[in-house]
Amino acid sequence: MLAFILQRLIQAVIVMVTVAFIAFLLFQYVGDPVVFLLGQDATQEQIDLLRSDLGLDQPFFVQFGHFLVNAVQGEFGLSLRQGSKVSRLIAERLPATLELALVAATMALVIGIPMGVYAALRRGTWASQFIMTVSLLGVSLPTFLIGILLILVFAVILGWFPSFGRGEVIQMGWWSSGLMTAKGWHHIVLPAVTLAIFQLTLIMRLVRAEMLEVLRTDYIKFARARGLSNRAIHFGHALKNTLVPVMTITGLQLGGLIAFAIITETVFQWPGMGLLFIQAVTFADIPVMAAYLCLIALIFVVINLIVDLLYFVVDPRLRVGKPGGH
Repeated sequence: MLAFILQRLIQAVIVMVTVAFIAFLLFQYVGDPVVFLLGQDATQEQIDLLRSDLGLDQPFFVQFGHFLVNAVQGEFGLSLRQGSKVSRLIAERLPATLELALVAATMALVIGIPMGVYAALRRGTWASQFIMTVSLLGVSLPTFLIGILLILVFAVILGWFPSFGRGEVIQMGWWSSGLMTAKGWHHIVLPAVTLAIFQLTLIMRLVRAEMLEVLRTDYIKFARARGLSNRAIHFGHALKNTLVPVMTITGLQLGGLIAFAIITETVFQWPGMGLLFIQAVTFADIPVMAAYLCLIALIFVVINLIVDLLYFVVDPRLRVGKPGGH
């Protein structure tokens, strides 16, 4: 177990250093931050002085070492567009994105897994066929189109939900939450559904496929031969083994929800990191882009590490020693 954790941690460190290097290259090859800060009318003396103050006159790998040290401390400099510390901007936007992703992931799991199980156990029925047809639409339609359609129907025509913003939030230190107010829940419904639909249909189809595969295995046939009830077979044996690969995909999809909430946040003007990143790309705000890249990589690495550990705990085959060991 300890060797397994150590191996995963080493891999995580290698991934993060690689991503940090890519993010650092943004400073080198995507415009000159000194020009952004001083403007086109700055004199050469002002440019040289600021470049020296920022450490940009030092060798490449020395600069990269300073960048790594600062990144570990959560410091990425000043936003070229807003003039504020990037760490403060990220801290302001992170709660909105995490809440949106967690609500969407909860919807996808709570609805997707039962629907996938039902579609597998009742395959051939009209309800199962209808579920699979709808799932094809969920997988096929682009996120921005789903969001626009939901706004048109539920915000414009019916007027049930607001079409933009986060609503009323409660501040708890640096963390802000809209999940403790009625208006916050009212505002999060449409963007959360938009973000969840693709993940929901993906999980549903995956659960159905895995469930059908498990139901054909020998140990399920043996369980039937022992006279176990369908409930015990389906939910005590088949579903448990079905969720092992689903757990891996779901963990990665949660990271995807956070990373790829950009489109949803843009459509609904949700004040999260995705909207901040789009604005940074528009204005070539390199420190914000680099911080976003490193943060998303860290989220993926942490989630993947947690999923690997859960997989190790759930699947006893991974705890079996190598050939010749016990």
